[in-house]
Amino acid sequence: MSLRILLSAALALGLAACGPASGPDAPVSPVPEDAPPPPVSVRFATWNTSLFDPVAGGLVARLERGDEAAKSIAALLQRQRPDVVLLNEFDYDAAQRAAELFQRRYLEVPQAGQAPIRYDYRYLAPVNTGEPSGLDLDNDGRTDGPNDAWGYGTHPGQYGMLVLSRFPIDALAVRSFRHFLWKDLPAARRPLHPDGTPWHADATWAQLRLSSKSHWDVPIRTALGTVHFLVSHPTPPVFDGPEDRNGARNADEIALWNHYLSDPDAAWLCDDRGACGGLAADARFVLAGDLNADRDDGDGRREAIAALLDNPRVDAAFVPRSEGAGPAAAGYGFERRGDVSAHTGDFGPRSGTLRIDYLLPSKDFSILAGGVFWPLEGAPEAEWTRVTDHHMVWLDLADPTP
Repeated sequence: MSLRILLSAALALGLAACGPASGPDAPVSPVPEDAPPPPVSVRFATWNTSLFDPVAGGLVARLERGDEAAKSIAALLQRQRPDVVLLNEFDYDAAQRAAELFQRRYLEVPQAGQAPIRYDYRYLAPVNTGEPSGLDLDNDGRTDGPNDAWGYGTHPGQYGMLVLSRFPIDALAVRSFRHFLWKDLPAARRPLHPDGTPWHADATWAQLRLSSKSHWDVPIRTALGTVHFLVSHPTPPVFDGPEDRNGARNADEIALWNHYLSDPDAAWLCDDRGACGGLAADARFVLAGDLNADRDDGDGRREAIAALLDNPRVDAAFVPRSEGAGPAAAGYGFERRGDVSAHTGDFGPRSGTLRIDYLLPSKDFSILAGGVFWPLEGAPEAEWTRVTDHHMVWLDLADPTP
């Protein structure tokens, strides 16, 4: 059970036992027999931590010798204490050495005066970033560059994903769509030259994987029952040319989730083990990740994120916000159509701030609270957020009230 649940119960009992006066003869207010217990809640979070390294094994080496960025990230996790969290851009290694080091030497050690936290369960797996394709994917005449990997990266596992949980993860039931072919997505947005001809040769297009990292459905047995944690990190819709190949891929990586939620019987939607179909219609879920798309602003194809936010199964009515995002956005002077207090990423004078990190629960939860951890400039905790250009998004979820 979450420590937050126990503290809430203890606080409720403590307040109920306190009368208006002090001393041994002070009256005691009894707890009403029909008083409802405090709601059981589970805190979910997502955060792009930028814990990556350009060299294979580099993150492990940094964590072994002591990494200041990792200490700041651990401090914030200790402060916010999510029960389930997705960390984007945490380099993958098959031995799980980086994840183990981060747990034992950072999360389980007090950071900046915060209490340690332990996650007994984790999920991580190979990703497409840095994985050689053997193909010339950027049409520069070479097949060995970082743009020629199935997902951009300088080594396999770069920019990986790590799920940490205080509840058991059903690892045998995890579904991965790392090998799903882009061409198999209905109405796939094939990149085109300005003259309308395909950017990729037909033989290359037939082999392209859709996911730049991976798409995972991670079932977690929480205090609220099994919750499918749907996690991904679509490619940024920039760093390309007029063919907009990254913009098209970003939109279709997001569209894959929309199909997954909308079509439980999709025979074309097959995971890496060959099981086909989307998410069961009665399954609870929380969709999480750095989706690199803002519905109102930025360079992405906004129709894809709009469709996901408008999906009938998604509760997007509650929008996490922060105190710090608005002033940060104003400092850059960009005109923004969306609510800047909901922004999660800060990309400096060149691009400003955007809302690109999301936690989207299914509609069968009650959302008790939530926010974006973006303190006002000058707050002590603001130092923890400087190690990455993203900010943590969190939600407290509970069963619906009768």
